[in-house]
Amino acid sequence: MTRVAFAATVGTTIEWYDFFIYGTAAALVFNKLFFPQVDPLIGTLLAFGTSATGFLARPLGAIVAGHYGDRVGRKALLMITLVFMGGATCLIGLLPTYSSIGIFAPILLLVLRVIQGFATGGEWGGAALMTVEHAGDKRRGLWGSLITVGIVLGLVIASLVFNLFTLLPDAAFMSWGWRVPFLLSAVLVVIGLYMRLNIAESPEFKKMAERGEREKQPMIAALREWRSILTIFLIRTAENFSFYIFAAFSLTYVSGVLGLPKTIVLNAVIVAALAECVTSVLFGLLADRIGSKKVMLIGLTIQLLLAFPFFWLLESRSPGLITLALTLGFGLANGAISSVQPDYFARFFTANIRYSGISLGREAATVIGAGLAPVIATALVSWSGASWPVALCMGGTSLLGLAAVIFAGHKGDVADHHGLSPLEISGQIRKA
Repeated sequence: MTRVAFAATVGTTIEWYDFFIYGTAAALVFNKLFFPQVDPLIGTLLAFGTSATGFLARPLGAIVAGHYGDRVGRKALLMITLVFMGGATCLIGLLPTYSSIGIFAPILLLVLRVIQGFATGGEWGGAALMTVEHAGDKRRGLWGSLITVGIVLGLVIASLVFNLFTLLPDAAFMSWGWRVPFLLSAVLVVIGLYMRLNIAESPEFKKMAERGEREKQPMIAALREWRSILTIFLIRTAENFSFYIFAAFSLTYVSGVLGLPKTIVLNAVIVAALAECVTSVLFGLLADRIGSKKVMLIGLTIQLLLAFPFFWLLESRSPGLITLALTLGFGLANGAISSVQPDYFARFFTANIRYSGISLGREAATVIGAGLAPVIATALVSWSGASWPVALCMGGTSLLGLAAVIFAGHKGDVADHHGLSPLEISGQIRKA
């Protein structure tokens, strides 16, 4: 189990490193290099717009990966998504800028971001299921929380690498320094592939396949459980909107609107993300004691209450209070919500449609909750000249997430039963 969890976590770290460095570059670099002909704020909006296209591609990646993950197996899809993600990331590091090839530069950037999004759409479901399905009934919360640790470590490494290269003179950073974090992906992908090659397929998938219970069209079968997909969609919209305000928009807001050095917020993000690595494991342990649903409710409530204070702390312009704001957002709110998702979401579906069901609900939500969050936030601040409309959106989406968990009832909080067939498990869920 330890080997499986380690391989899944390391691979997830690598994929999300690739995905997050784009968000950091969009906030700090791409507006100047790929959209230099427009006002800086509009350039940032366009840069975040290309970032959003990656999120638009994630549901497609979820559909394709979900189908084959439920038909062929979890392990194969984890290998494929890692290769797609690493290849696209390296190519971004080699892209000519607008000054070299004009309009083709942002077009190629857009295409590669779509490939990144497609790969990411299939990654989380496979990594989460490999972990919790190997864990069985024991310590699902703990082992599943390591997927969140992997995601956050990806953000930490991306921030550390970018922070290192921002120490270069501006001319060097804008010329070649920003490219190095993207090119480093090649080395990381080789490490990730090696580790994932040496783990076994999910035992639940193998048992389901041996019983001849694979669905011919798992995505269609999953759509019959549309209430479960909708619940996951609303929870993820709530979590993702606030997370990308913490992780991406705060970079632009603190450095661009408040006029503070970008290293302040980059350092704050690193501290906050490291805190989440610890709190995620603690929340996973708590979920094994009181249930994932209760931990989810705790996290969404914290996120709701934090919406306005988060911006008040940023607007203090104090590095210490900025770090506190991000640490509360990452460590408490997102730590609780994200850490229990592998366990909580997996319980909504039987093994033969699980990859499809959780991937579709989760990744469809990223279009609104993640991809558009920095775009919406930038537009709202540009329109209002204030942060309160963004805080209002954070609070509103958090309320939607809370309602989704409450109205889901006992679903998602029922113990898994490995010895039963999918039809028998479905019966247990309905009775609950």
